[in-house]
Amino acid sequence: MLGDIVGQNVRYVELTVTPDSHLLRGIEPDGVAAALTRARTTARERHGIEVGWVFDIPGENGPASGERTIDWVQRWAPEGSVGFGLGGPETGVPRPQFAEVFARARALGLASVPHAGETTGPQTVRDAIEHLGADRIGHGIALEVCPTSNVRTRAVPSLEVHPWRTLVDAGVTVTLNSDDPGMFDTSLVGEYVVAHDTFGVPPSGLADLARTALDVSYATTAVKQRVRAEIDAYVAAHPLTSG
Repeated sequence: MLGDIVGQNVRYVELTVTPDSHLLRGIEPDGVAAALTRARTTARERHGIEVGWVFDIPGENGPASGERTIDWVQRWAPEGSVGFGLGGPETGVPRPQFAEVFARARALGLASVPHAGETTGPQTVRDAIEHLGADRIGHGIALEVCPTSNVRTRAVPSLEVHPWRTLVDAGVTVTLNSDDPGMFDTSLVGEYVVAHDTFGVPPSGLADLARTALDVSYATTAVKQRVRAEIDAYVAAHPLTSG
Protein backbone atom coordinates (compact mmCIF):
# COMPACT_ATOMS: atom_id res chain seq x y z
CA MET A 1 0.00 0.00 0.00
CA LEU A 2 2.69 2.49 0.94
CA GLY A 3 4.57 1.58 -2.21
CA ASP A 4 1.54 2.56 -4.27
CA ILE A 5 1.56 6.16 -3.02
CA VAL A 6 5.26 6.82 -3.54
CA GLY A 7 4.72 8.04 -7.10
CA GLN A 8 1.70 10.20 -6.21
CA ASN A 9 3.59 13.05 -4.58
CA VAL A 10 2.09 12.25 -1.18
CA ARG A 11 3.93 13.73 1.81
CA TYR A 12 1.65 12.72 4.68
CA VAL A 13 -0.89 9.89 4.76
CA GLU A 14 -3.32 8.62 7.37
CA LEU A 15 -3.56 4.97 6.48
CA THR A 16 -6.32 2.73 7.77
CA VAL A 17 -5.29 -0.67 9.10
CA THR A 18 -7.65 -3.40 10.34
CA PRO A 19 -5.71 -5.28 13.05
CA ASP A 20 -8.51 -7.75 13.69
CA SER A 21 -8.31 -9.09 10.13
CA HIS A 22 -4.67 -10.00 10.71
CA LEU A 23 -5.25 -11.41 14.20
CA LEU A 24 -8.05 -13.66 12.98
CA ARG A 25 -5.65 -15.08 10.39
CA GLY A 26 -3.30 -16.14 13.14
CA ILE A 27 -0.69 -13.39 12.83
CA GLU A 28 0.86 -12.66 16.19
CA PRO A 29 -0.14 -9.27 17.63
CA ASP A 30 3.45 -8.16 18.10
CA GLY A 31 4.14 -9.16 14.49
CA VAL A 32 1.43 -6.84 13.21
CA ALA A 33 2.88 -3.98 15.24
CA ALA A 34 6.44 -4.70 14.10
CA ALA A 35 5.40 -4.75 10.43
CA LEU A 36 3.71 -1.37 10.77
CA THR A 37 6.75 0.10 12.48
CA ARG A 38 9.04 -1.13 9.69
CA ALA A 39 6.72 0.22 7.01
CA ARG A 40 6.49 3.64 8.64
CA THR A 41 10.26 3.89 9.07
CA THR A 42 10.87 2.86 5.47
CA ALA A 43 8.32 5.36 4.16
CA ARG A 44 10.00 8.20 6.02
CA GLU A 45 13.63 7.29 5.41
CA ARG A 46 13.40 6.20 1.77
CA HIS A 47 10.58 8.35 0.44
CA GLY A 48 10.06 11.30 2.78
CA ILE A 49 6.48 10.22 3.52
CA GLU A 50 5.15 10.61 7.04
CA VAL A 51 2.56 8.00 8.03
CA GLY A 52 -0.21 8.18 10.62
CA TRP A 53 -2.07 4.97 11.48
CA VAL A 54 -5.85 4.73 11.86
CA PHE A 55 -7.06 1.40 13.29
CA ASP A 56 -10.56 0.41 12.34
CA ILE A 57 -13.12 -2.17 13.40
CA PRO A 58 -14.73 -4.31 10.67
CA GLY A 59 -18.23 -3.51 11.85
CA GLU A 60 -19.81 -6.62 10.38
CA ASN A 61 -17.85 -8.66 12.95
CA GLY A 62 -19.70 -6.98 15.80
CA PRO A 63 -18.72 -5.79 19.29
CA ALA A 64 -16.31 -8.69 19.83
CA SER A 65 -14.18 -7.35 16.99
CA GLY A 66 -14.24 -3.95 18.61
CA GLU A 67 -12.97 -5.43 21.87
CA ARG A 68 -10.18 -7.34 20.13
CA THR A 69 -9.19 -4.24 18.19
CA ILE A 70 -9.01 -1.88 21.15
CA ASP A 71 -7.22 -4.51 23.25
CA TRP A 72 -4.59 -4.77 20.50
CA VAL A 73 -4.33 -1.00 20.24
CA GLN A 74 -3.91 -0.58 23.97
CA ARG A 75 -1.09 -3.12 24.09
CA TRP A 76 0.58 -2.89 20.69
CA ALA A 77 -0.23 0.38 18.90
CA PRO A 78 3.01 1.55 17.23
CA GLU A 79 4.42 5.05 17.04
CA GLY A 80 2.43 7.24 14.68
CA SER A 81 -0.98 5.95 15.76
CA VAL A 82 -3.48 8.80 15.37
CA GLY A 83 -7.03 7.49 14.98
CA PHE A 84 -9.63 4.82 15.67
CA GLY A 85 -12.28 3.99 13.09
CA LEU A 86 -15.22 1.82 12.16
CA GLY A 87 -15.68 0.46 8.66
CA GLY A 88 -17.56 -2.22 6.77
CA PRO A 89 -21.31 -2.31 6.06
CA GLU A 90 -23.47 0.23 7.88
CA THR A 91 -26.84 -1.50 7.57
CA GLY A 92 -27.45 -3.73 10.56
CA VAL A 93 -24.38 -2.38 12.40
CA PRO A 94 -25.66 0.21 14.90
CA ARG A 95 -22.97 2.65 15.99
CA PRO A 96 -23.96 2.83 19.69
CA GLN A 97 -22.81 -0.77 20.30
CA PHE A 98 -19.22 0.39 19.85
CA ALA A 99 -19.45 3.33 22.28
CA GLU A 100 -17.33 1.72 25.00
CA VAL A 101 -14.43 0.77 22.75
CA PHE A 102 -14.38 4.23 21.17
CA ALA A 103 -14.32 5.77 24.65
CA ARG A 104 -11.27 3.65 25.41
CA ALA A 105 -9.63 4.75 22.15
CA ARG A 106 -10.25 8.43 22.88
CA ALA A 107 -8.80 7.94 26.36
CA LEU A 108 -5.63 6.69 24.67
CA GLY A 109 -5.44 9.94 22.71
CA LEU A 110 -6.71 8.58 19.40
CA ALA A 111 -9.12 10.61 17.28
CA SER A 112 -12.53 9.10 16.58
CA VAL A 113 -12.97 8.70 12.81
CA PRO A 114 -15.82 6.25 12.12
CA HIS A 115 -17.59 5.81 8.81
CA ALA A 116 -21.24 6.83 8.91
CA GLY A 117 -24.08 7.92 6.69
CA GLU A 118 -22.85 6.70 3.32
CA THR A 119 -25.61 4.14 2.94
CA THR A 120 -27.84 4.57 5.99
CA GLY A 121 -28.57 8.29 6.20
CA PRO A 122 -28.20 11.08 8.76
CA GLN A 123 -29.16 9.13 11.89
CA THR A 124 -26.01 7.06 11.58
CA VAL A 125 -23.97 10.27 11.42
CA ARG A 126 -25.74 11.55 14.54
CA ASP A 127 -25.05 8.27 16.31
CA ALA A 128 -21.38 8.45 15.35
CA ILE A 129 -21.13 11.93 16.85
CA GLU A 130 -23.21 11.35 19.98
CA HIS A 131 -22.12 7.81 20.86
CA LEU A 132 -18.64 7.51 19.33
CA GLY A 133 -17.43 11.10 19.79
CA ALA A 134 -16.59 11.42 16.09
CA ASP A 135 -14.00 14.05 15.21
CA ARG A 136 -14.23 13.26 11.49
CA ILE A 137 -16.72 11.17 9.55
CA GLY A 138 -15.28 8.73 7.04
CA HIS A 139 -16.76 8.93 3.45
CA GLY A 140 -18.58 15.51 7.97
CA ILE A 141 -16.55 17.85 10.87
CA ALA A 142 -14.44 17.21 7.72
CA LEU A 143 -16.10 14.90 5.30
CA GLU A 144 -13.72 12.39 3.72
CA VAL A 145 -15.18 12.19 0.23
CA CYS A 146 -14.16 9.20 -1.91
CA PRO A 147 -15.90 9.76 -5.28
CA THR A 148 -14.90 6.54 -7.04
CA SER A 149 -15.73 4.44 -4.00
CA ASN A 150 -19.08 6.22 -3.66
CA VAL A 151 -20.00 5.12 -7.16
CA ARG A 152 -18.67 1.57 -6.90
CA THR A 153 -20.45 0.94 -3.61
CA ARG A 154 -23.60 2.35 -5.28
CA ALA A 155 -23.98 5.06 -2.69
CA VAL A 156 -24.43 7.32 -5.74
CA PRO A 157 -25.34 6.16 -9.25
CA SER A 158 -22.61 8.05 -11.11
CA LEU A 159 -19.91 10.69 -10.74
CA GLU A 160 -22.06 13.09 -12.74
CA VAL A 161 -24.72 13.19 -10.00
CA HIS A 162 -22.30 12.97 -7.07
CA PRO A 163 -23.27 15.55 -4.39
CA TRP A 164 -19.77 17.08 -4.27
CA ARG A 165 -20.90 20.50 -5.45
CA THR A 166 -23.90 20.46 -3.10
CA LEU A 167 -21.59 19.77 -0.15
CA VAL A 168 -19.12 22.47 -1.15
CA ASP A 169 -21.86 25.04 -1.78
CA ALA A 170 -23.34 24.25 1.64
CA GLY A 171 -20.02 25.10 3.27
CA VAL A 172 -19.14 21.56 4.34
CA THR A 173 -15.44 20.99 4.91
CA VAL A 174 -14.48 18.28 2.41
CA THR A 175 -11.31 16.44 1.51
CA LEU A 176 -10.53 14.07 -1.35
CA ASN A 177 -9.62 10.51 -0.47
CA SER A 178 -9.09 7.21 -2.24
CA ASP A 179 -10.79 4.82 0.21
CA ASP A 180 -9.26 1.39 -0.52
CA PRO A 181 -7.27 1.86 -3.76
CA GLY A 182 -6.83 -1.86 -4.39
CA MET A 183 -10.51 -2.65 -3.90
CA PHE A 184 -11.84 0.25 -5.96
CA ASP A 185 -9.10 0.47 -8.60
CA THR A 186 -8.27 4.11 -7.99
CA SER A 187 -5.60 6.32 -6.46
CA LEU A 188 -5.42 9.65 -4.72
CA VAL A 189 -4.18 11.25 -7.94
CA GLY A 190 -7.12 9.65 -9.72
CA GLU A 191 -9.56 11.28 -7.31
CA TYR A 192 -7.98 14.68 -7.92
CA VAL A 193 -8.45 14.09 -11.66
CA VAL A 194 -12.13 13.31 -11.02
CA ALA A 195 -12.48 16.51 -9.01
CA HIS A 196 -11.00 18.56 -11.85
CA ASP A 197 -12.53 16.82 -14.86
CA THR A 198 -15.98 15.94 -13.49
CA PHE A 199 -16.62 18.34 -10.60
CA GLY A 200 -14.98 21.32 -12.27
CA VAL A 201 -12.53 22.09 -9.47
CA PRO A 202 -9.88 24.46 -10.90
CA PRO A 203 -6.16 23.88 -10.30
CA SER A 204 -6.09 26.46 -7.52
CA GLY A 205 -9.00 24.63 -5.89
CA LEU A 206 -7.10 21.35 -6.01
CA ALA A 207 -4.25 23.01 -4.12
CA ASP A 208 -6.77 24.28 -1.58
CA LEU A 209 -8.11 20.74 -1.16
CA ALA A 210 -4.60 19.53 -0.39
CA ARG A 211 -4.21 22.29 2.20
CA THR A 212 -7.58 21.44 3.77
CA ALA A 213 -6.64 17.76 4.00
CA LEU A 214 -3.49 18.79 5.83
CA ASP A 215 -5.37 21.16 8.14
CA VAL A 216 -7.87 18.51 9.28
CA SER A 217 -5.27 15.75 9.55
CA TYR A 218 -3.72 14.56 12.78
CA ALA A 219 -0.20 15.28 11.61
CA THR A 220 2.12 17.00 14.06
CA THR A 221 2.56 20.75 13.82
CA ALA A 222 6.04 20.27 12.39
CA VAL A 223 4.79 17.94 9.65
CA LYS A 224 1.93 20.32 8.80
CA GLN A 225 4.32 23.25 8.49
CA ARG A 226 6.71 21.30 6.29
CA VAL A 227 4.06 19.91 3.95
CA ARG A 228 2.22 23.25 3.66
CA ALA A 229 5.51 24.87 2.65
CA GLU A 230 5.92 22.21 -0.07
CA ILE A 231 2.38 22.82 -1.36
CA ASP A 232 2.94 26.58 -1.44
CA ALA A 233 6.28 26.15 -3.20
CA TYR A 234 4.69 23.93 -5.84
CA VAL A 235 1.90 26.44 -6.43
CA ALA A 236 4.41 29.26 -6.79
CA ALA A 237 6.42 27.27 -9.32
CA HIS A 238 3.34 26.29 -11.40
CA PRO A 239 1.31 29.41 -12.22
CA LEU A 240 -1.62 27.38 -13.59
CA THR A 241 -2.49 26.35 -10.04
CA SER A 242 -3.41 29.93 -9.25
CA GLY A 243 -6.07 30.07 -12.01
